[in-house]
Amino acid sequence: MNAAFLAAAIALTPASSAAGATNDWPMYRGGPALLGVSQGSLPDALARRWQFKTEGPVKSSAAIVGGRVYVGSDDGHLYSLDLATGRKVWSFKTDGPVESSPLVHEDRVFFGSSDNSLYAVGARDGRLAWKYETEDRILGAPNWVKAPTGQGVWILAGSYDFKLHCVDGATGKSNWVYETGNYINGSPAVAAGQTVFGGCDAILHVIGLTKGEQVKGVEAGAYIAGSVALEGARAYFGHYNNEFLCVDIEKGERVWTYRDRNFPYFASPAVTEDKVVFGGRDKRLHCVSKSEGKPLWTFATRGKVDSSPAVAGHKVVVGSDDGRLYIVSIAEGKELWHYEIGQAITASPAVAGGLVVVGSEDGNVYCFGAQ
Repeated sequence: MNAAFLAAAIALTPASSAAGATNDWPMYRGGPALLGVSQGSLPDALARRWQFKTEGPVKSSAAIVGGRVYVGSDDGHLYSLDLATGRKVWSFKTDGPVESSPLVHEDRVFFGSSDNSLYAVGARDGRLAWKYETEDRILGAPNWVKAPTGQGVWILAGSYDFKLHCVDGATGKSNWVYETGNYINGSPAVAAGQTVFGGCDAILHVIGLTKGEQVKGVEAGAYIAGSVALEGARAYFGHYNNEFLCVDIEKGERVWTYRDRNFPYFASPAVTEDKVVFGGRDKRLHCVSKSEGKPLWTFATRGKVDSSPAVAGHKVVVGSDDGRLYIVSIAEGKELWHYEIGQAITASPAVAGGLVVVGSEDGNVYCFGAQ
């Protein structure tokens, strides 16, 4: 890597690729690399602290910043809730379901809607800062990167219009647009001056952030419904044809492939120092070695696991279509605790400050903490 490229990569790299503080979970999967790992820890058993009722299923994954919870609902609103009590602080209405998970950066909240728009609103009061229109719905979470000048940020979001959009965080004006061959369902991962994402065109796209030009395209073999976790030169993700992959994005080739039974993977993985944990539509949570993809354990639920797991210390938190939220030990996959909500949990848990916040298709947002 030459000096000029290294300088550009540093300028275009977020300050941290993990959750920035133990009391915050500012975006989907905790940080721009989408690793799904919290710097905090959790007790062995949790109790329900509060629940907040919306008027539609909650498929959006929450963000937690500064004592506030931000989460979308299929009722068309983005909600800001008090983390301590679950009381509504404000709500913002869009013209479509909000499945997109919010990104909180500095004093703004960025999120997509099925009304074909990307929004920026004030984190404190929910007032509209700008609205950027695409040609189809936005279901995935936006991500962010520092602008090449070092001043301000750029916001990245994929859309069902087949395009990855990069807009200025302050104004909402387009910087560039990158077009793929099909829907983009997940969130783009960001690290080292590049963004990496998959889509329904079955290609892993590696894009340079300065101009939005393709660096590499890697054939995945089937469409990629979830988001990619990115660490160093390796990308981790599952696809619809029943495989979970580790790909070297510099070489453009697979490092390893994990295949178990004939069920697809829709959830995004959590990546730790030595393990990769991900859910499957085979109703199980899978854990494999990060270096070789060798199976370490599986944990059986009673429904599909489209919820993306979050790791906190030695524990994994994940929801299931069986209506339960689980805590599992990461060492051996043993169940430590569960809470029965009763309807499917497809949203991914947010973990910060010893608390877990997750939405359910019963229309509620739940907060759990120490008993």
